[in-house]
Amino acid sequence: MPLICFASPKGGVGKTTLSANIAHELQRNGRRVLAIDFDPQNALRLHFGMSMRDGAGWSNGMPAQVDWQSALRSTSSGVTLLPYGSLDLHAALTLDAAVARQPDLIRGPMQALLSDPDLTIVADLPPGPSATLALLAPMATVLLCVLKAEVISAALLPEIESGRFLGQAVGSEITRRLRVVINEVDMASRPSRAAAEAVARHAGWRLLGAVTRDEALMEALACQKLLLETTTRSQAADDIREVTQALSELLPQTRPASFQAWG
Repeated sequence: MPLICFASPKGGVGKTTLSANIAHELQRNGRRVLAIDFDPQNALRLHFGMSMRDGAGWSNGMPAQVDWQSALRSTSSGVTLLPYGSLDLHAALTLDAAVARQPDLIRGPMQALLSDPDLTIVADLPPGPSATLALLAPMATVLLCVLKAEVISAALLPEIESGRFLGQAVGSEITRRLRVVINEVDMASRPSRAAAEAVARHAGWRLLGAVTRDEALMEALACQKLLLETTTRSQAADDIREVTQALSELLPQTRPASFQAWG
């Protein structure tokens, strides 16, 4: 039943990388995890070893039909994956407009998935405002906003705290579920360190943690693997474990994944 939505007001912050690796760490901690890619870039699949030529995903056939079950993929990590699918820009924009007009295209399948109390869903959302983000935010247990350790991130915090980056006016109930993770912190760089400190001060109680800039993450992606499949001894691996632990404290408990079967 828990739904964790990964979002960001801008692209290029490592949102998808954190979505994949935190989903994996949640699974390693005993949860049964489904990772869903709602970003038209369709990049989440690459972290889980899917072929670049495999264009299958939940968006295929939409909005004419909704068939998410056939697009589910088992992965070697133990996380079940639902890719976005391969759409060109025009088709992706058409689908986003269709979701805005017909929310049940997304809401119906998501409500069916969320009816399983022992399933944890990690949703990787497109950067910036979108119809899907506006639709899923009220359903989320935690809305996790990823910010890069760069100067512009501190300027974006008012948009995050108010919920305006969701693309519509939202109530305090939703903004209370907002949490922030600072990504790609380089302590050897004064600008990166200063930006991270500024974001941390402004985020306050919303700050869930920070992840160090670490080439091990990029090396894992180059191999189409998750970080903890390639190494458990890196600063980023330690940071991801800490962020996942803090996140887990905000989630309801579920039965261990070993007792479950998908479907």
